[in-house]
Amino acid sequence: MIKTILFDTDGVLVRGGRFSDHYAEKYGVSKDVFSNFFTNEFKNCLVGKADLKEKLLEFLPEWQWKGTVNDLLEYWFQSENIVDTKLTSQIPQIKHMGIKCYLATNQEKYRTEFLRNQMGFGDLFHEIFSSAYIGFCKPQKEFFQSIIETVDLKPEETLYFDDDEKNIESAQNMGIHSYLYKDFSDFEKALKLHNISIS
Repeated sequence: MIKTILFDTDGVLVRGGRFSDHYAEKYGVSKDVFSNFFTNEFKNCLVGKADLKEKLLEFLPEWQWKGTVNDLLEYWFQSENIVDTKLTSQIPQIKHMGIKCYLATNQEKYRTEFLRNQMGFGDLFHEIFSSAYIGFCKPQKEFFQSIIETVDLKPEETLYFDDDEKNIESAQNMGIHSYLYKDFSDFEKALKLHNISIS
C-alpha cells in the first residue's frame, strides 16, 4: 500500500524551461556565457556550500545584467514559474486519502524558499526536501537516504516521479517505486498500477 509520494520539481511540477534559455533569448546573449557558472559555482550552491547571490556577482558583467543580484533572482525564478496545474491540482485529493506528499528537489536555498513561499509549495506539500539543506544532490543515494531517515519513510510504500532517468535509477536502487515523468498520463498510469484512484 502506497503511503508516500515524492515529486521532483523542474520537469515535473514546474514546466517553465531553463532560465539560461529564457535569458539568452530575451537579452540577446549567447547561451555559452552560462556554461562556466552552471558547471562549476552553481553546483556548490545546490548543496549549500556556496551562496548564490555572492557567486552571481562575479558573473553579472559577463551576462550583461544591468540590475541588482536580487533583481536577477526575481527574473530567474519568475521565468521558470510555470506550474503544471493539472498535476498540482491532484495533490490535495491525494493528501486527503492519507498519502503524504513531498518535494524531493535539487535546488539552492533561495529558489527553495521561492518554491516554498511565493509559489505556495510549502502549503501544498507536507515538506520540501531540497539539496541545499540535505547537502547532497540527486542522483546521490545520500539524498534519498536523508529523506528516508527524516520521515521514517518505507521505500516499498513510496512512489517517486522525476524526469531524469539517473534520478529514477538511484531511487529504484533504494527500493522506491520510481517512474519517469514526461506528462500527466505517466502519473495516472503509475497511480493505477498501485490502485490509487483520482478523478
